[in-house]
Amino acid sequence: MKWEGNRESENVEDRRGAGGFGLGGRSVGLGTIAIAVIASYFLGVSPMTILSILTGGQGQVSTVQQTPQQSAESDQMKKFVSTVLADTEDTWTELFREQGASYVDPHLVLFSGSTPTACGTGVSATGPFYCPGDQKIYIDLSFYRLMRERFRVSGEFAQAYVIAHEVGHHVQNLMGISAKVESARQRASEKQANALSVRLELQADCFAGVWANHAERTRDILEAGDVEAALNAASAIGDDALQRQSQGEVVPDSFTHGSSAQRVRWFKRGIETGKVGACNTFEAKQL
Repeated sequence: MKWEGNRESENVEDRRGAGGFGLGGRSVGLGTIAIAVIASYFLGVSPMTILSILTGGQGQVSTVQQTPQQSAESDQMKKFVSTVLADTEDTWTELFREQGASYVDPHLVLFSGSTPTACGTGVSATGPFYCPGDQKIYIDLSFYRLMRERFRVSGEFAQAYVIAHEVGHHVQNLMGISAKVESARQRASEKQANALSVRLELQADCFAGVWANHAERTRDILEAGDVEAALNAASAIGDDALQRQSQGEVVPDSFTHGSSAQRVRWFKRGIETGKVGACNTFEAKQL
């Protein structure tokens, strides 16, 4: 993927090396955070509430601002992520303008271990995610190492696909799609709610493909093997592939992101057509 020398986004916040959270002006260690996350899982209580109890209930959670000590490789990855985000900004700004709308840039937060978000505590174990509450994308860059070592997926364009997918969720949020789906999920059975989540995720895959199509046509970013690498990434993180690897069997009714074949199919649709309208997974009879 050709990206070096291109514009970097100014909408990147680096929280790595912050040394935990601050709560009421006090530092909260990762051990305390881990207890809060585990307790919240079993008790059904927000991690923020548990953190407040563990630390005496003083104040709001915020990051402790310290100067991150980053390696040269880590700095290079930050530059890469910033450049990809800038490219998505350029693409979606133009696509929204064509429809007479204004695109609002999301912010991207780099963190290590865990970090506060408007959607609760974000932890590395969940992988990259988008929070509509603060319109921010969160990513622990160690996820890319996991892609290489666990999923055998490598290549810069595969890494860019991950960011573009989360930006796709931001686009859904701006278009009002996410809110409609969440409302429908609350009224649905677990099986139906999972099916709606799959369609939302597959549309984000398609939107990632739309970005790639326009970025290639206008800025010539792709190199030989890039598309194949992204397709490998989409295939590796399909629900069926992950379930087969973790539990030895596949349970389609529990899918929340789509099968490997579905994720590949919708990403390809986006990159081949370059049209937002081609990504209407909610009216598609076959995913």
